[in-house]
Amino acid sequence: MLTSHTLLCLLGVVATLTNALGSSPPFPRILHERRMAPPLGWHPLRRADPDTILPLSIALRQSNIHHLDDYLFDVADPDSPNYGRWWTPEQIIGTFQPSLESSETVREWLFHEGIDAHRVDLSKDRAYLRVNVSVSEAERLLATSYYVYQHEDGSEEVGCHHGYHLPEHVVEHVDLVTPTVHFEKVRLHAHAGRRKRSAAAASDYSWQMRRPQGVSATKPSMVYAHAENCDKMATIDCFRALYNFYPKLTQTHRNTVGVVETTGNDLNGNDLDIFLKKFSPAAVGAQLPTFVGIDTDDKPDFGETDPNLISEADLDFELMIGLLGKEQKVTLYDIGQSGSFNFLLDAFDASYCSFEGGDDPEIDGVVPNEDCGDKPRSNVISISFVGGEDLPPAYMQRQCTEFGKLSMMGITFLVASGDDGVASNGDNLCLAANGTPVPGPGAFLPNFPATCPYVTAVGATQVDPGKSVHDPESAPTAFGSGGGFSNVFPRPSFQERLVQRYLAQLGRHAVDPTLFNSSGRGIPDVAANGFPTAAVIAGNYSIVGGTSASTPIFAAIVAAVNDARLALGKSPVGPINPAIYSILFTGAFHDVTNGTNPGCGTNGFPALAGWDPVTGLGTPNFPQLLLQFLALP
Repeated sequence: MLTSHTLLCLLGVVATLTNALGSSPPFPRILHERRMAPPLGWHPLRRADPDTILPLSIALRQSNIHHLDDYLFDVADPDSPNYGRWWTPEQIIGTFQPSLESSETVREWLFHEGIDAHRVDLSKDRAYLRVNVSVSEAERLLATSYYVYQHEDGSEEVGCHHGYHLPEHVVEHVDLVTPTVHFEKVRLHAHAGRRKRSAAAASDYSWQMRRPQGVSATKPSMVYAHAENCDKMATIDCFRALYNFYPKLTQTHRNTVGVVETTGNDLNGNDLDIFLKKFSPAAVGAQLPTFVGIDTDDKPDFGETDPNLISEADLDFELMIGLLGKEQKVTLYDIGQSGSFNFLLDAFDASYCSFEGGDDPEIDGVVPNEDCGDKPRSNVISISFVGGEDLPPAYMQRQCTEFGKLSMMGITFLVASGDDGVASNGDNLCLAANGTPVPGPGAFLPNFPATCPYVTAVGATQVDPGKSVHDPESAPTAFGSGGGFSNVFPRPSFQERLVQRYLAQLGRHAVDPTLFNSSGRGIPDVAANGFPTAAVIAGNYSIVGGTSASTPIFAAIVAAVNDARLALGKSPVGPINPAIYSILFTGAFHDVTNGTNPGCGTNGFPALAGWDPVTGLGTPNFPQLLLQFLALP
């Protein structure tokens, strides 16, 4: 039985479609994207002025993208005869470039709707169509109603959170259209603790980044050297002892590893020197990172002393360089503008660039002379910035496929899984019954891009109080190791065996099955020590932590594996997930079976034998991991 409220809502939808399309729409429309409600902090203020001009951007569906998993498995599955035969950029472009049929279908639709051909621009790689239209034209084209939305900070944006429609014959040729359901005040966070800073961004888009967890100055006399007292302060020696990580690097002149930061987040060179002298003397004299600016004219300031601007980068590079030594050069990828991952992906792959910047200019901002496929790619890339999986699904899916395409070139992406357990990173958001993110109790909300199956998500562990490096590690108690199941990406085949085993065990534990999507991609994939981590920040010995400590540690281990493979004339390992989940890598990880990752008003998931959504497959057993990767072609 329909209530009066429901009937009014249905009449409103009919009225919207009628007003937008007129009495006889030329093509049947179907819903393409929508949000259940505006993002947290936004509310509709008024109808948009019908004469306001919108730069409508139409992202065309990429060719052969439905074969991406097959292509990737062909080169990343350890059982494949083509393992390690990574694709060239030319192969990537030639295979995935949108078809002429797609661009022409969309052009013809626009022309049929009265949009003159000279108003429509096609990007040079045929990935995007751009046309400036009025709000009234956009409402007619997309069968929607545009509103001006206001953020709690007072800023305003035009959008249509209730969704937009495309003709049936056009849908298969389009990934997404902006501006529509995509809002710019999306907050992404770095992993580590309290909020770090807000990066001013193009079009008011910003990431909220966070400082390392529990940063506290420590007297030098309290600092513990060697692999002792690692439950009180985890040092380079602790990590080496925990993971038997004593590599002999010989290919540092051609092996490459990089760390992603955002504009203004540069390490302090003096902090690095102090750290290495105390915790990794053999690495003293290491060069400062090679700076690669992406869509930024800023130059690195390795003399910055503001803890808000250096804490994340200090932590990343002190761990990375401390573990790999002074001979291995490390690249700092500094993303400008909004700090969006899309600028990083653009800079690596010209086929991903749109018009003036970013995969989605309405979210990422417009950048004149955007970096487009012109930046050096590293074999291993460590990323300690993520946010809740609450962006529009089509946007996340398009970005995720780009991680997959770049992985096929032989890149290993290591991404932190988060520090708020089963809640989203930083804001501790969970999902309400209507699917919108809210503070406090609710369904579990994992972090993106950690949930993308083409990256390796890294969780955290700790040495328990009173225990040593010879004892099994546990899930951290100072924060929740980010983990759970994606609500957007289905479980990949490489996870099927081990995740099903976990879910079978989970039935004996008190985890409400209605709070998570058991068929989704599970995270994290692996883990490494994440608390209490020794660092030097602004000249002070500090205890920090988070999965932003775990991620560069694991990235350093993968870089050492690549070094050994390169020495034998083999390729870098590229996307490692299909390999590490296989039976061949049984024994390559220390299983973690103690602890949980609380969040959303629950205890989260328990760490159990085998893979679990707290610490993944476990922490690395470097000699065994190396042995298995060296055995591959």
